[in-house]
Amino acid sequence: MPKCFAPSNLAAMRLLDRYLFRELLAPLGFCLGGIWILGIGFLLFNSIDDFQERKFHFLDIVEYALAITPQFLAMALPIVLLLALLYALTHHARHNELTAMRAAGIGLWRLCLPYLLIGLAATALLFVLNEIIVPRSINWSERIKTRHVQKPDDILVRNIFSNFGFSNARAHREWHMAQYNIYRAQMLKPQVIWTLPDKSIRQLFAAKAIYTNDVWTFFDAIEYEQANSTAELQPLLQTNVLAMPEFDETPDQIESEIEISTYQSLKRREADIPLSDILDYLKLHPHLPPGQDTWLFTKLHGRLAAPWTCFVVALIAIPFGAMPGRRNLFFGVAGSIAICFTYFVIQQLGLALGTSGRLPAWLAAWLPNMIFAALGILLTFRIK
Repeated sequence: MPKCFAPSNLAAMRLLDRYLFRELLAPLGFCLGGIWILGIGFLLFNSIDDFQERKFHFLDIVEYALAITPQFLAMALPIVLLLALLYALTHHARHNELTAMRAAGIGLWRLCLPYLLIGLAATALLFVLNEIIVPRSINWSERIKTRHVQKPDDILVRNIFSNFGFSNARAHREWHMAQYNIYRAQMLKPQVIWTLPDKSIRQLFAAKAIYTNDVWTFFDAIEYEQANSTAELQPLLQTNVLAMPEFDETPDQIESEIEISTYQSLKRREADIPLSDILDYLKLHPHLPPGQDTWLFTKLHGRLAAPWTCFVVALIAIPFGAMPGRRNLFFGVAGSIAICFTYFVIQQLGLALGTSGRLPAWLAAWLPNMIFAALGILLTFRIK
């Protein structure tokens, strides 16, 4: 640590910030590398039988390890950050460095500014991981798994859905099809029913439909009109190829319909649905029925709240790590385990209460962050 500096000296403060950054990045890198080796090694070891069944080569295993790394990093980042922060702060407190810095006239909050900035950076990184990188890495890992041998329950194999249907409540359109292929964006025997502003009804039948050039194109199509719900169908148009640019449903929105329906059937409470899928679903269903709205909006707020765990980790680590006194360095490990366990319990309780409608969706999702952030700020102000 720098031996002396004036609190008002900007250069000295920058030197101190660099020192604190450097002292944190070292344990952060070691913790991340160690947990990655242990976690990925454990996952690969447990998958040996599956690798043999799928006839993996050595390079396939290496590529698969790289593919699942973003998923593991998104799960482990808050824990690793908490462990590194507690280790670094406990180290400084144990050697009376924090006491010396505060005696020089530097406030605790200013002292911990580098840790808060790293917490914000980790929040941004976790958001990018969850919403952009992890969904792509999941597809990458699934492609690797099905490279040599495919199983019926593989995600990439289960890309065809029979007797599928969904509604676009915003546009008053109902879609039904005998078969839908996700990865080809192709429908077999589609039927579309929609209501016009004058309350007349149109129905479109086709042998096949493909999404190309951002437009749904129907083949061997017949369109009927109906003056009202009780009138007879009247043929309006019959053609070999019919493009319908007014049908603004996209394959991504249809896939979100499938994904969210699957999550609902599993009754999962975790905030594990990407924001893009939730927003696409809400575009098709602006008015959700009671029960489904609380479930989906809890998922939405949970997804928004999840990355902020990293910033909350920085807030809660400051008082626990900066307490004066000489402590064993393993105090940081024990503290990390206790804090993570308590946070997880409150998070699961909040999501359960939110999805069941007992708490407002926003409160249920943000509850652990609010509790731990308030606790961290309060305890920090109490440090003398």
